[in-house]
Amino acid sequence: MRYLGLDLGTKTLGVALSDITLTIASSYKTINFNESDYNSLIPIIDDLIKEFNISKIILGLPKNMNNSLGERAETTIEFKKLLEDNLKIEVILQDERLSTVEATNYMLESDISRKKRKKKIDALAATIILQTYLNKERVK
Repeated sequence: MRYLGLDLGTKTLGVALSDITLTIASSYKTINFNESDYNSLIPIIDDLIKEFNISKIILGLPKNMNNSLGERAETTIEFKKLLEDNLKIEVILQDERLSTVEATNYMLESDISRKKRKKKIDALAATIILQTYLNKERVK
């Protein structure tokens, strides 16, 4: 069993996978889709669930810095319901504040070019979201 980490954007979905021990998250890929066509992601995610024996999805929740929920967070909550209704799998919302900033900083420290950063930022943000959740679960 593994967990799937997701970072939802308007046109991209960052994807990360846990290892089978639920200890380490790794970037998997970024999926591009037509703007706001979230239904098109369902069969792709379903394939990932089957291929990697996914038991839980960890979805990044983009809260505002003051802990309020804005438009992107509302869209994410709707996507969570779409996933649960169509895939019959538990979806956990994980606060993702600053995950993209953290991902960008990692890549800047590694001297990755702007062009490569743009292609990898969403998958790395998904990895940070998933790793944050895995770390939190280990402490319990």
